[in-house]
Amino acid sequence: MTDGYSSNLARCVDVDKGRIHGMKSHYFHIFMECLLPSAFSSLLVHVLNPLIELSNFFKNLCSTTVRDHDLVKMEENISIILCKLERIFPLAFFDSMEHLPIHLTNELRLGGPVQYRWLYPFERYDKISLLIFKNTSIIFLNPSPFT
Repeated sequence: MTDGYSSNLARCVDVDKGRIHGMKSHYFHIFMECLLPSAFSSLLVHVLNPLIELSNFFKNLCSTTVRDHDLVKMEENISIILCKLERIFPLAFFDSMEHLPIHLTNELRLGGPVQYRWLYPFERYDKISLLIFKNTSIIFLNPSPFT
């Protein structure tokens, strides 16, 4: 990873309690793509492999160029990956959010690369505007606060 790519991620980790908290969406993206395989590398192989496959799925999903035959392969593999995860984790872990990666390949096919649909720049603008303007009703109700 490049320097500053996830520089504030260390502030979200509480080592004493063993928790991760206060992560922004960009940090979740970094965790799912880059840190998931290394964070759980001490797990058993049959548990680690589906997590690595899930990480690779998200890394391929967020790449700048995706070929159509790669999308077909990703579409086939994600259902197998989720089945492997269902064998490892209890069923209470799986709710409506865990099946959504199945639909992401179709969304990628329809919408193009995800970099053009990310909300990171808008989240960054919201943070900057919250620092500038103390009255949040100006930011969220009026699209142009200077009119």
